[in-house]
Amino acid sequence: MEMKQRLNRIIGQLRGIQKMVEDKRECNEVLQQVAAVKKAIDSLSKEMVVSDLCRYLPEKETKKIKEMVERAINL
Repeated sequence: MEMKQRLNRIIGQLRGIQKMVEDKRECNEVLQQVAAVKKAIDSLSKEMVVSDLCRYLPEKETKKIKEMVERAINL
C-alpha cells in the first residue's frame, strides 16, 4: 500500500476514534481502535525507514534490512 494511502487510513481511524469518544462509546471499544492506530503507525514508520534505507543498499539486502527495522520498531 502506498504511504499516502496509509496516512489517509490512519487519519480516518483517528477521526473514527474522535467520534467514538464524542459518542461516549465503551472504553474497551475505543482502546481497541487506538491499538489499531498504533499498529498502523508502526507499520508506516517501518515502511518509511525501510524505503529510505533501501534506496542506498543493494536489492539483495532489502529483506535483511526489513527484518532489522521491524525488530527495532518492536522493541
